[in-house]
Amino acid sequence: MKTSFRLLGVLSVTCALLLAACGQNKVAEKPPEPGDTAVARVNGQVIWASDVKREAVAQGLISEGEPLDISSEVFRQRLDEVIDQKLLAAEAAKRKIDKDPIAQRRLAAARERILGDMLVEGVVEKAVTEDAIRKLYAEQQKLSKRSEEIRARQIIVGSQAEADSIKKLLATGASFDALAMERSTDQATRFNGGDLGYFTLDVMPEPYGVALKDAQKGALVGPFAAEGGWVLVKVEDKRTEEPITLEAARPQIVRFLTYDQVRDILEKLRGSAKVEMLIGKAQDAPVAGNPQEPASAPPEPSAGAPASAPPAQPAPAKK
Repeated sequence: MKTSFRLLGVLSVTCALLLAACGQNKVAEKPPEPGDTAVARVNGQVIWASDVKREAVAQGLISEGEPLDISSEVFRQRLDEVIDQKLLAAEAAKRKIDKDPIAQRRLAAARERILGDMLVEGVVEKAVTEDAIRKLYAEQQKLSKRSEEIRARQIIVGSQAEADSIKKLLATGASFDALAMERSTDQATRFNGGDLGYFTLDVMPEPYGVALKDAQKGALVGPFAAEGGWVLVKVEDKRTEEPITLEAARPQIVRFLTYDQVRDILEKLRGSAKVEMLIGKAQDAPVAGNPQEPASAPPEPSAGAPASAPPAQPAPAKK
C-alpha cells in the first residue's frame, strides 16, 4: 500500500531537474510509469503527468498515490511551475552553474535526500500493509479500556434559589427542554434544550464529575455550583463508550508503523556505521519558544499510549 511521503520540496525538484539537464538534452519518450501521460514538451523534453503529480505531492497538495485530474486547475498550476523549473534548470546548466563547487554540493545533497526518501518509502511500503494495520488495530482494541458514557441535558442559572425554583417546576411535569431554552444562561446548549450529547466524566469539569458519578439513567441531578452558575442536569442515557473504528484509527496506525520502520532502519544503519562527531555536545538549555526535535524522525506517539500500539484519539461528542 502507498503511504503519504513528502519526497521532494520545490527546491529539490529544481535540483533534480538540473541534474537531468546536465546529463541529457531530451527525456526519453517512453512513459516513466505505466499509464503515464505526456502533458507538455519544453525544448524537446517531455513533461509527464507523474512529474506534475510529484510536484503536487512535494507541496503537500495531494498524498503519494492520490489521483490528480489533468484537467483540474491545481494540475494546470503545478504544470506551469514544472515548466518554469525546467527552463530555469536548463538555463543554469547553459551558464555552467552546475560546475560551481557550491552547486555540486547542493546537487549532491539533493540527490542524497531523494535516494534516502525513496529507500524509506520502499521499506515502509513493504511493512505498512493492510494485515499489519489490522493486526495492530486488534491489539489496540484488546489493550484499550472503554469508559461509561452519559448523555445529559443541563440548565444553568445565576443563583441557587432560581435553580431550586426550576427543579420544583420539573417535579410537577414541566418540560426540561422548554425550561432550558427559556431560563438557561448557557448559550452553547440552551437553544437545543440543554443537550450535552454523549460524554465521559473525565472530560467534564470537576463539579459535573462529582455530581454525576453515581447518577442513574433518568435522574435529575442538582442543583450544584459550577463555573458559570448553578446547574441542573437530567441524565437521559448511559452506555459503554464505543470503540474507535478501524478507518478512524487508520491514519494513526499508519503513522505509528511508519515511525517504527524509520526508527528501526536508522538504528541498524547507525549501528553498522562508523560515525564520528567532530563537535561538542549540544547545549542542554533549549532555545526559548523554539524547542527542537530530531529532524529525521516523525513526531513520537503521545505520552501514555501503549508501546505496541498507536496513541488513542479522543472521540468527539456523539449525538
